[in-house]
Amino acid sequence: MPDSPGQAVLSSTRRIPATAVALAMVVVAIVLLLCLPLTLPVGSMYWDLVVYFDGSQRLLSGQVPSVDFFAPVGALGYALFAAGRTIFPDAQPLLLAQWMLLVVTLPPLVPVLAFVEARARGMAFALLVPFLVFQLLPMNVEQTSNYPSVDGFGLYNRQVTEVLYVLMTALVFERRQRVLAFAIAWCVTALFFLKITGFISAGLLCAFAFLAGRVALRTAIVSLAAFLLVLAAIELGSGLFSAYIGNILQLVALNEGVIATRFLQAASIHFGIFGAGLCLLASVAYAGGRSALAAAGTFLRRPRLPAFAALLDRDMAWLAVALFTGLFFETQNTGGQAFIFLWPLLLHIAVAATGLAPQRAVLVLTLVAATAMPPLVNVLHRFARALVGQLQYVEVPQTHLRSLGAVTQRAEIVERAIAMKAIYASHRGTYAAIADEGYLPGFLLYTDIDYQVTWLLATDEAVSAILAYEAANGVRFETILPLNFVNPFPYLLDRQAPRHVAIGADPSRAVPRPDDETLAAIRDTDLVLYPTCPITTANIELRDLYRSALEGRREIALSPCWTAYLRDPA
Repeated sequence: MPDSPGQAVLSSTRRIPATAVALAMVVVAIVLLLCLPLTLPVGSMYWDLVVYFDGSQRLLSGQVPSVDFFAPVGALGYALFAAGRTIFPDAQPLLLAQWMLLVVTLPPLVPVLAFVEARARGMAFALLVPFLVFQLLPMNVEQTSNYPSVDGFGLYNRQVTEVLYVLMTALVFERRQRVLAFAIAWCVTALFFLKITGFISAGLLCAFAFLAGRVALRTAIVSLAAFLLVLAAIELGSGLFSAYIGNILQLVALNEGVIATRFLQAASIHFGIFGAGLCLLASVAYAGGRSALAAAGTFLRRPRLPAFAALLDRDMAWLAVALFTGLFFETQNTGGQAFIFLWPLLLHIAVAATGLAPQRAVLVLTLVAATAMPPLVNVLHRFARALVGQLQYVEVPQTHLRSLGAVTQRAEIVERAIAMKAIYASHRGTYAAIADEGYLPGFLLYTDIDYQVTWLLATDEAVSAILAYEAANGVRFETILPLNFVNPFPYLLDRQAPRHVAIGADPSRAVPRPDDETLAAIRDTDLVLYPTCPITTANIELRDLYRSALEGRREIALSPCWTAYLRDPA
């Protein structure tokens, strides 16, 4: 007897993986939340988020990353944020930047989870739930403030590790070579245009998976061909690829000679995870030592590729490579979700441990938990604390910050920020003297939440002053450049940013010496702003770096916290 229409629909619904249904519900919830006027408690180095505003505004005005402006990372994050701003113009920007990455992570993750779910639904959700925690919550694993707040910095790094999580899930659990080829090509391409160190990290994982026999030769060739095809299309269409490589080489030159110390620094910062991972590696190696020795003997007697792959394709080798890859990636980072991409591998190790003798199984499972749980618990705890803390917070007062101003903080911190802005303005000489000696007003100034609030207040003041000056003098500044780490003004005023100038302008490691093209672009900029609340060493360095392009401009006190360099209309 044929099925009725209702039975057919029910049967079809049952064939939809539960993980796919859960993800669809999450996406619907995200769309609804991005349409609401949400606020978040501003945290340390929140102004890093403004780099996304700067990059996306340039994209929307027709500029091409690396071709028309120097960027510290790849273009994909800015492109996603630009698309998100177009669709959700009033969304809370940190949530928008965090959640738009789902456009990248879901396409390869959904089929892999469906494959896993067909064999073990619990395993699929054990992969999905941690992924959603890390993907949806704008929090780093590191804590830089004692007050409940969110993390506007480390966005690039979070995005990379979230894509690496998806890639690791595919490499460990996916057996269909076609799906694996798609997942590798997709993730590697995305990582290349997110951050080059993420791309290198993915290359290490994929190379090992190939040597271990998880990735077939044909799959590797197809993935590589797809990646190169995308690069060729982008290069032919915009010249972005070659310009991006040029930017990377400049950044390497600016940061050479520190890699060894950065390995030590990364290991010490994340020792809780890395140290537990090393202990787990030792326990897994001990548990699987006999099997590994037998595989090594087989390979030595008959050195063939299958025997070599069998020697490598074991938990201890995978974990060793993953730990090194995670540590390598963290050498170039300030903030992020370090080592979260270990989770799929740790889950695989935990399941395999159930076949060990009870004492060994307990040891391995304990060390798996010690490695996997701290990042997850830390992110959940800090975000929950931020949401609860925000119930007693007040909105940061502002008039012109648009969605950038969708933030809150403790009333005492906001009051202090208002007071400090006035003090910076009235005691400029004091802070200039501190900067002249090469110091900041506070050793951790940029991580201080009250400084981030002060910066938002000063930015709002600058917009008011610009609009007032334009109205009083009958002019319009079409291009605006602040001698500051970030440039929010093109977004806030719907103007343009000058081409060929670095965004995310940290003169100590991310601003190359200006060439003639850069200096010419600054000379043609209508309004150059110099922030003075407070005067800092970085802003002085930027002013000195571009000094020759500022010659001949008229200097005025635009507001208590901003000096303006005006271009002669003639």
